[in-house]
Amino acid sequence: MLLLVTDTSSKQGRVALARAGAERDEVQVIESVPLSGGTFSAQLVPQIAALLSKRGFNRTDIGAFVVVSGPGSFTGLRVGLAAIKALAEILQKPIVAVSLLETMAVASLARGNILAVLDAGRGDVYAAEYEVGEDSTRLVKEQLLGRDEFPSAAQGLVVATPDEGLAGRAREAGISVSQVAPCGAEQIAQLGWRQLQAGVTVTPEQLEANYIRRSDAEIFAKPSR
Repeated sequence: MLLLVTDTSSKQGRVALARAGAERDEVQVIESVPLSGGTFSAQLVPQIAALLSKRGFNRTDIGAFVVVSGPGSFTGLRVGLAAIKALAEILQKPIVAVSLLETMAVASLARGNILAVLDAGRGDVYAAEYEVGEDSTRLVKEQLLGRDEFPSAAQGLVVATPDEGLAGRAREAGISVSQVAPCGAEQIAQLGWRQLQAGVTVTPEQLEANYIRRSDAEIFAKPSR
């Protein structure tokens, strides 16, 4: 099956094609193309079309969409998800919404209760606790934490992160750390393929960004009278 993988959650995004086989982890990235932040709305659909054409495919060859749904940039996620919603609606293909935090937890190869963390800016940390087994991953809870409070929330867990600063802070607090590489197209595609095989998909109407943090508009909105 041909998978179209997109990630517009950060300043530098990506679009990729991956081929999935019959086995649970049998996924090969055919090609991954970077997207420059700030211009996702102008780049994403043309880059998808160019990548398909370059590799001798057309859009009807896409078997499923794997899209990073968060956490991350409000604008980037909004643009990326809108494009996938439109394509999936036209092609009538399933969508798998993947969390960057879950991708990190799985990529850590640790088992048990894992706290995946990412720098959220503004002195905050995106954090999600997962129970990771050999064949399953279950979200326990996700939250936005202050950098100073995240070590206390991580006590008794294994921290998975690509961030050197967060990894160092956890180690200083005596917490086990599995430092992972920044999530690439292969890790996202593999998790997406696992979820697709398990039937964990969403329709275009159901696809929503998982920001974890509220937008400035929500934070500063005046209460209604």
